Amino acid sequence: MAISTFRLFAAGDVLEDSQEILKELRYKLVIAYDGTNYAGWQVQPHCNSVQQELQDSLQRITGRIVKMHGSGRTDGGVHARGQVAHVDLTTRLSTRSLYHALNAHLPDDIRVLSVVTVSSKFHARRSAKSKEYRYFISAAAFVLPDKRLYCYNIHRPLDLHAMRKAAADFVGTHDFHAFAANSKRHIETYVRIIYSVTICKSGNEIMVRVRGSGFLYRQVRSMAGLLIKVGKGDEKPSAVKELLDAHQPRTSRVPSAPSRGLFLWRVWYGNRR
Repeated sequence: MAISTFRLFAAGDVLEDSQEILKELRYKLVIAYDGTNYAGWQVQPHCNSVQQELQDSLQRITGRIVKMHGSGRTDGGVHARGQVAHVDLTTRLSTRSLYHALNAHLPDDIRVLSVVTVSSKFHARRSAKSKEYRYFISAAAFVLPDKRLYCYNIHRPLDLHAMRKAAADFVGTHDFHAFAANSKRHIETYVRIIYSVTICKSGNEIMVRVRGSGFLYRQVRSMAGLLIKVGKGDEKPSAVKELLDAHQPRTSRVPSAPSRGLFLWRVWYGNRR
């Protein structure tokens, strides 16, 4: 019997060779990435994407073309600490070997944090119960070079009391049409549920943490953009309620905060990730 190339992995990592027909299994991956050099999560023509890097790595490992499904799209420049994806694979590799092989093939700005097998009924996007995004802001005069790609530097103090008052009006079930950018996709409903919006400060660093049932295209960046305007005094805290109650499309009144400050932090599936 020919020696499998997968014998390069540590002993015990690989399932025993067998003449039986391998069964296709569904794998759930938790992924972290620096989105700076990517056009976003989703595969796009003539652009680098996180999804494409993962699919290409899996193809090199398994020898098969695969399609991976993420819990949601992230824009170009947006980062992730807890993106979740699923993929169906037919392979003799154990989950441990697959985990190590992926991280060996991926570029340094993408890391697979875990790999587990799941039910074929699991879907990274449709099975998700809620998601948490975090937006990072710096009010310092300047940002250190190693942090410049991971926060929005506004160079001035913000009124956190006003921002928190405004943020409270996001919580609940609302029509977020005013906070959605045109994604060139048909939207059945602009109604989303926001479970919590918290604003924390440590020194000159401010974090806006948003957890909700799901989000529209650029919704979190738009929410952060308006909260920053409130913090600067360019809008009153009542602006959030006014825009939500109007049920009108987005206007220039709602800016999108830069993508570099945004992280997809975590995705919940029931009470567990």
